[in-house]
Amino acid sequence: MRYEVVESDTATALGSGDVPVLATPRLIAWMEAATVACAASFIGAGQTTVGTAVRIEHRGPTPVGASIEIAVEPPAAAVGHRLTFTVRATDSSGKVVASGEIDRAIVDRDRFLEAASRA
Repeated sequence: MRYEVVESDTATALGSGDVPVLATPRLIAWMEAATVACAASFIGAGQTTVGTAVRIEHRGPTPVGASIEIAVEPPAAAVGHRLTFTVRATDSSGKVVASGEIDRAIVDRDRFLEAASRA
């Protein structure tokens, strides 16, 4: 997945800081979106995945106008109902600006939504 950093993606705009560079929460959201797409090959009919843990190191700033490419390495297999993805964000100069892992759980969509409605 490839994104261009715009003003609404900055730490200033999202309230996660006061500098006009790519915000960590936006970067994590992009990484999670990539894992959702990658998880599709692990789930069956009536299933979805939900995020359970994020371990990301955001190593450097990315200015407005730069592009970010998100790469995801899927696990070889699910461990029970858990999937752990290795993720990496590279800027337009080829520098890795963030890396880490994101965990997702495979759940039955209807049961999950039913439980959420009772919460």
